[in-house]
Amino acid sequence: MPWDSDIDVQMTNTTVHFLASYYNMTIHTYEKRNYLLEVNPKYTDGSYIDYLNVIDARWIDIETGLFIDITAVRPHPNRRNVLCSKDKHEERVSIAYNPGTFLQHADPDNYYQGQDLFPLRDSLFEGQRVKIPYAYAKLLTMEYGKASLTKTKYSGHEFNTTSMEWERIRQAPSPQDLDPCLRLHPMMRSPGRPDCRG
Repeated sequence: MPWDSDIDVQMTNTTVHFLASYYNMTIHTYEKRNYLLEVNPKYTDGSYIDYLNVIDARWIDIETGLFIDITAVRPHPNRRNVLCSKDKHEERVSIAYNPGTFLQHADPDNYYQGQDLFPLRDSLFEGQRVKIPYAYAKLLTMEYGKASLTKTKYSGHEFNTTSMEWERIRQAPSPQDLDPCLRLHPMMRSPGRPDCRG
């Protein structure tokens, strides 16, 4: 989304553990660019205490230094049916932690159901293949309201249904933009000026 300055990625704690065990500090090439996967040694610490150390892993573009932060999502240590990450995002869910599979359906309530999340769907984000929750429309409506699925203008952008992209809304030029004489203070406008015919 063009108005957002970064990309936030969350993965299950189990997935981050897998990346840490087998791929930490490895370089991966994608479209002739090299990326380093770096996993924070403190990724297993889910507490909020070290608030300056909330990122669990990063994909780093070796050439530019740009990166994508990854935070692990894990069951909240003190609150039943709540998933959390160290950046203090918390979601009430109706799924419970199972060490073997990370998430398993539990008692139903008015929050996320296991079938809302899984199986993940294939989708595109800025031209790249991604996985999204199965009932994404329901989840977006729950989080942001019904307008989140129908609103086509936001933050100076409009959704183009043909290209399926958010595009910056172009402002019509003002009269001052079109006529340089109108940019001048009224006292400066005179028929004698070569650029301001009267």
